[in-house]
Amino acid sequence: MKKIDMKAIFDEVSRSCSQTVTNSYSTSFSLATKMLAPSIRQDIYNIYGFVRLADEIVDTFHDYDKEQLFDDFEEDLHQAIDNKISLNPILNAFQETVHKYQISEDLYISFMESMRLDLHKTTYLSVEEYNKYIYGSADVVGLMCLKVFVKGDSQKYQKLKQAAMSLGSAFQKVNFLRDLKADYEDLSRSYFPNVDLAELDEVNKTNIIEEIENDFHLGLKGIAELPVEAKFGVYTAYIYYRRLLQKLKKVPSLEIRKRRIRVPNYEKAGLLAKSYLSYRLNLI
Repeated sequence: MKKIDMKAIFDEVSRSCSQTVTNSYSTSFSLATKMLAPSIRQDIYNIYGFVRLADEIVDTFHDYDKEQLFDDFEEDLHQAIDNKISLNPILNAFQETVHKYQISEDLYISFMESMRLDLHKTTYLSVEEYNKYIYGSADVVGLMCLKVFVKGDSQKYQKLKQAAMSLGSAFQKVNFLRDLKADYEDLSRSYFPNVDLAELDEVNKTNIIEEIENDFHLGLKGIAELPVEAKFGVYTAYIYYRRLLQKLKKVPSLEIRKRRIRVPNYEKAGLLAKSYLSYRLNLI
């Protein structure tokens, strides 16, 4: 009688949990991930599941001791990496990807440091603080994904590293602008330095958008050089966030302070078709 490998079953359940988290929390990221080659798709789910869970602890679990939850999660993370297993299925899936692609410790530690800041820090007064937070909360996520995209190839990784960071920065800054109302009113956070979000005007909005557009420009150069397994999926995410930025650009700053700007699902479908056409015609 063939012996059942229970660890293999648990690992598969863990991967399924990471995919479920991705599909449940982000329709746009989930759509883009589905456009990746099957050979790398699961590992991106594993990374997203990890970063999403950490983010939810600091952003939404208001009725609980968030600091204690985060401390426990961080300790479990290190044990998962060290032991190559965790009873937390999200961390079990993440550690698998960390070891598979030799994702360096400094990347996920930097991410956790930025997430911890969200427990108490509400304003970023200097460009240095702002850039450090974005590096930890977004750039390193792009770098972890890049490790998967290039399948651990160190030379390709170094070549595309700056572009991946720029794209991560662009995505995060778009999120900041889109979520300005919730961050400011519900969480009392203000990420943009030297900007009074209560009085956000067109000049400050324009400066922020120009900064994001420069990040997108640098990021697009890197997308063009990604392996074929990753290019279409990353380009899909790029197109979606560029469209969101265009909508934010057209909306008066007063409206951004009042409501969350979205790209409706029917429009996302059109963007997907546009992305695929550009991809097939080698226009990326």
